[in-house]
Amino acid sequence: MLLPLSQLPELSPNRQAFPLIKEFISRSELLQVKVHEQKNGVTVIDCGVHVEGGWEAGILFSAVCLGGLAQVKLQWSEFDGLRWPSVEVVTDHTVRACMASQYAGWPIKIGKGLTMGSGPACAIVHKGSLFRMLGYEDHSETAIICLEGRDLPSEEMIEHILEECHCDPANLYILVAPTTSLVGSVQVAARALETGLFKLRRLGYDLGKVVSGWGICPIPPVAHDTLSGLGRTNDAIFYGSTVLYNLRDDDETLEHVVKQVPSCSTREYGRAYMETQSAYKNFFNLDPDQFTPAEVWLCNLNSGRSFQAGALRPDLLRRSFGLETNSCK
Repeated sequence: MLLPLSQLPELSPNRQAFPLIKEFISRSELLQVKVHEQKNGVTVIDCGVHVEGGWEAGILFSAVCLGGLAQVKLQWSEFDGLRWPSVEVVTDHTVRACMASQYAGWPIKIGKGLTMGSGPACAIVHKGSLFRMLGYEDHSETAIICLEGRDLPSEEMIEHILEECHCDPANLYILVAPTTSLVGSVQVAARALETGLFKLRRLGYDLGKVVSGWGICPIPPVAHDTLSGLGRTNDAIFYGSTVLYNLRDDDETLEHVVKQVPSCSTREYGRAYMETQSAYKNFFNLDPDQFTPAEVWLCNLNSGRSFQAGALRPDLLRRSFGLETNSCK
């Protein structure tokens, strides 16, 4: 059984991620980000709205989202014949890193706009039924939230976040990266491991049996508009990601469950995001099963047996990413 974060302060995502925030601030020019200190003392870090934002910033943003409880690195990888840059996430605190922190489960509604918050602060406000069910609660005085958006947060949004986190303005840190930015592409691709857990949870599986996790996902090229960016990042996970979980369970259960997790088990399989989104009219209306990895491994630490399901689809990745290649034959 996983203990609440209040009983494990060394696993507090806000405390573990804070050194990464200090790195953002001290290396802002090298990372190509801009640090803004608001009049009330809140710190906003622009990772792609009015600045370029680099590869390293993408790694740090992703690591912050994961509450400092995972290793994140970039590398070239082979996706069943397609060689492409990828992001790799490895953690021994899979559920805490992905579901108590990285999971975008905090809907922030200001006026007619809706922004989904993710990152360590979610473990403080524990918004959404998922956080309550997991029993996580972080009592950190420092609050760190990650936003995916085209604009920096308004004063009204900042005040709302402060009220929800119940923290001193000087202890609130807000990271922002648009979907159509390099940092945005990296940080969404780094969510493959999270989407697998999300699907397992939807299937009614006990996440307390997950011991550790490892995921890899291609990083889509930066798109020219938000809708295309959403399409590419979701397709990257849906058709290009592989996740592996070490668990302690019985083989019969894992053999049955693994077949239900990957994207090939969903009704939208075989269609790119841009081909399905028009039917839903809004990103938030999408079938939740659309957010799941392409390939899944469940490794049973009790028996030593491993179970696999799903497959990579480089053909759909090429189409979604707009790749044009020329051979040297």
